Amino acid sequence: MPPPADIVKVAIEWPGAYPKLMEIDQKKPLSAIIKEVCDGWSVPNHELFALQHADSSNFYITEKNRNEIKNGTILRLTTSPAQNAQQLHQHIQSSSMDSKLEALKNLASLSRDVTFAQEFINLDGIFLLTQMVESGTERYQKLQKIMKPCFGDMLSFTLTAFVELMDHGIVSWDTFSVAFIKKIASFVNKSGMDTSILQRSLAILESMVLNSHDLYQKVAQEITIGQLIPHLQGTDQEIQTYTIAVINALFLKAPDERRQEMANILAQKQLRSIILTHVIRAQRAINNEMAHQLYVLQVLTFNLLEDRMMTKMDPQDQAQRDIIFELRRIAFDAEPEPNAGSGSMEKRKSMYTRDYKKLGFINHVNPAMDFTQTPPGMLALDNMLYFAKQHQDAYIRIVLENSSREDKHECPFGRSSIELTKMLCEILKVGELPSETCNDFHPMFFTHDRSFEEFFCICIQLLNKTWKEMRATSEDFNKVMQVVKEQVMRALTTKPSSLDQFKSKLQNLSYTEILKIRQSERMNQEDFQSRPILQRKRSFRGTGEALGSEVGSRDYVVPGTCSVPAFPCSAGGVAEACPSFSAGEQISPPPLHQELRTHSFPKAWDAWPVLQAVLSGHECFGRAVGNPTPHLCLSVFSSSDKFWYCRLSPNHKVLHYGDLEESPQGEVPHDSLQDKLPVADIKAVVTGKDCPHMKEKGALKQNKEVLELAFSILYDSNCQLNFIAPDKHEYCIWTDGLNALLGKDMLSDLTRNDLDTLLSMEIKLRLLDLENVQIPDAPPPIPKEPSNYDFVYDCN
Repeated sequence: MPPPADIVKVAIEWPGAYPKLMEIDQKKPLSAIIKEVCDGWSVPNHELFALQHADSSNFYITEKNRNEIKNGTILRLTTSPAQNAQQLHQHIQSSSMDSKLEALKNLASLSRDVTFAQEFINLDGIFLLTQMVESGTERYQKLQKIMKPCFGDMLSFTLTAFVELMDHGIVSWDTFSVAFIKKIASFVNKSGMDTSILQRSLAILESMVLNSHDLYQKVAQEITIGQLIPHLQGTDQEIQTYTIAVINALFLKAPDERRQEMANILAQKQLRSIILTHVIRAQRAINNEMAHQLYVLQVLTFNLLEDRMMTKMDPQDQAQRDIIFELRRIAFDAEPEPNAGSGSMEKRKSMYTRDYKKLGFINHVNPAMDFTQTPPGMLALDNMLYFAKQHQDAYIRIVLENSSREDKHECPFGRSSIELTKMLCEILKVGELPSETCNDFHPMFFTHDRSFEEFFCICIQLLNKTWKEMRATSEDFNKVMQVVKEQVMRALTTKPSSLDQFKSKLQNLSYTEILKIRQSERMNQEDFQSRPILQRKRSFRGTGEALGSEVGSRDYVVPGTCSVPAFPCSAGGVAEACPSFSAGEQISPPPLHQELRTHSFPKAWDAWPVLQAVLSGHECFGRAVGNPTPHLCLSVFSSSDKFWYCRLSPNHKVLHYGDLEESPQGEVPHDSLQDKLPVADIKAVVTGKDCPHMKEKGALKQNKEVLELAFSILYDSNCQLNFIAPDKHEYCIWTDGLNALLGKDMLSDLTRNDLDTLLSMEIKLRLLDLENVQIPDAPPPIPKEPSNYDFVYDCN
């Protein structure tokens, strides 16, 4: 008989005593449960105690979150949040430096819990921390020379606790004084400041700007772009990320009349070239958070074009009309004007009308009317003038080339420029606020001060080239624009590093190539989206998954031969996982652990590269160790240069791991690894925010990229091996491999993509005999019953 749903079995710890197993009745008040626990250990004053998660999160159990407790959870009896907050509040004000430092360290850790945070804030804890920041530096200024490390740690813990407390949204940002803002700004402006202090100070300034209009004004007075730029020229990517985040916040919250002024300051300070040199082209990968901040800066920069994009041309404005005259002059100035001196006004107007027609304007008489549509408004005219002046030869060639064609085959430069500008604004989402999750920045837009105009110049030449390749007429204008948009979008997805590289990508995306791509995609999609195919695909998927989890001893063939594999490959595929085997070579799988559920997986372990990892609670960073070893292996080193190595035994039953004196070169024998973890003792494999080493990280240290690549092996009661994969591909392989060892489903994106590929191959093989046969969406109707059955053969 299953236990009642309201009963949860947990273990509860108490310092100095053995853990106690007990059943919690979720129907009882939490205070009654705490009293029962205290009575079991003869602990008086149960009202001063609370239950807390025993993992690294240390979150308190409350009436709101008690339903999240699962069977097998380990809890800890500890002092209540109110009692704990009161004690830390007192110790922070202690005259003892050691006591103060320890209290601030604990406060920085406990402040992540909203229950504790509320209690500490109720004691005016935020005010206490701000007072310490404002006056604490002067109070202990004399001690800095002899206690500099202690002072730095104290300030770092204070700022960390402040950020964690403010992240809960309990206290408004509008309550802080100018003195506090100036002190935080001084930490940013001061050279040689400790990295942790600088990082937290930048985070505080960003939050101030984003959450309060009044604080934006005050921060903008204390922080200048010139003071922030040196932080971008360093090598710490976290500091660079927070610095760009502050710049973005100042940019985003600036009044409309100040944004262009701020953009001019950024240009004068050469911010773009500094970011390009020290961030984008630095010798390290750009993490997701940095990519997001670069994307935000890119969007905010392009949004400066919105004003011109939404401004209509005034046909009566002579300055604006002069721009059109300039376009005509650059294109046709080399051509002599017949009877220019003595011609009548009518002849001159007729000549201008003829030239405006050659320029491709819709309104030949008054082309200013073409720019009254918003978007793109005056932005289109700005782009045309930039192209005519900065790329004069290409401009003249396009105009004269089209003016010499037949009327129906000429590519109208004016109309094309207007529609192209509108299309580019849609692609780059000019005028839209940046997304909070997107990180789709393009490095090429950081390579030129006038990147949008240069982008237009490349695309208008592409449009003219595509027009000729399509042999288009005026009736085909919209079709040409669709092809050009596809060409631009496909080139952008490759993330070219420069405008020249973008131009090179477009050269390989001619109209003929686009047709081939469309045809290929159509063949892969149209037939396979019909209802009968989708039904068969679902049935094959179930068969493929079952076949992939079979256990057998037969040999198999590496994909690449004419023979069809007997079953689907697991993560990464056999061919990719076994590069040392030639196509068609027969491979006999070694004996597997009884819980291993896939044939091809053992060989996939051969090619697993070295991962970055965290072992036994030590934060580590990966280092390459040469050729892959024959089994699952992992080599890392900690901040103290202590190396760790982890590998799977040949029989796939034990994980061997241990520390080494130096980075291993090649394979490390099993007997040299001190620690072992039997696969049978692994309780679970958790990922992302469920990992213990991710719960230990505060809000300032959380990184989306790291969070997506983290996984942990849980074993025994409270033990784990924590890992961080270097990329998504390795993350999928490791998590799939561990889940396969445990007999669980492999759910990674890599496995799903492999399965989809195999299903598509299976469908194509089964449809080979149906070539050129159209598959109907609905089954054919059942024919009517015949009038007689004389055609039936009588066996008797």
